[in-house]
Amino acid sequence: MAALQGVGVIVTRPEHQATPLCRLLEAEGATTFRLPAIEIKGIAVPDDLRVRLGAIERFDLIVFVSANAVRFGAPLLDQGRDLSLAAIGPATARALDQAGYRVTIVPSAGYDSESLLADSRLAVLTGKRVLLIKGKEGRDLLGAELARRGASVEEADVYARSPATPQPADLRRAEEALRSREFQVVTATSLEIGQNILSIAPPPLRELLLDARWLIASERIGVGMAGWGLRHAAILAASAEDHDLVDALLRWRRSESGA
Repeated sequence: MAALQGVGVIVTRPEHQATPLCRLLEAEGATTFRLPAIEIKGIAVPDDLRVRLGAIERFDLIVFVSANAVRFGAPLLDQGRDLSLAAIGPATARALDQAGYRVTIVPSAGYDSESLLADSRLAVLTGKRVLLIKGKEGRDLLGAELARRGASVEEADVYARSPATPQPADLRRAEEALRSREFQVVTATSLEIGQNILSIAPPPLRELLLDARWLIASERIGVGMAGWGLRHAAILAASAEDHDLVDALLRWRRSESGA
């Protein structure tokens, strides 16, 4: 029998990012259902920002905060191949590599602002000009800390996140599947995703979500979600990488079965 046979997983990632995770889960025998909690939309970079940024080669370092930042912000690089680029984690670095760019700095472990800031090459940035390519209304930590270390930081918001608006039929399907125990696990690869899915769920579905097992990608997400009243200990993955999420679920299944 496949390792995850009988396990149903509600995948809450944005639609365009859910497919690889669903495929890996299904390859292990799980059943998946996509219920995106956020939508990602590109933002056109205004002409005045391009003027303010000037030639991209003037920046000593260009930081991409996510794979979505690469998806919508790579055109800002103007095909420059000798730029110093930093990626917040392996998925972002992989997106840059697939776009044809060489990454200079990527955390050796982790995939968040704290992990990137731990790199010794970013310890002192006095006089350096840094461009942060990011989503609108993201965390302020990275830009603020880079500036504190002496960098002159410019920010380019290239995408926006907003709560998704699921179809009523999808919400009913999720409720029925959780109630019948066909699905037992809900993913949250960011705190925003976890909070959004609970916010947009009708009250009966929200109660069932709170009673499910949550597969989360960091302790920070777990701390943030604890205040929402989750009733079971979360399944903690090493990162938001698809294989780490699947590995965590496999470990949980083995512990549940006593294998």
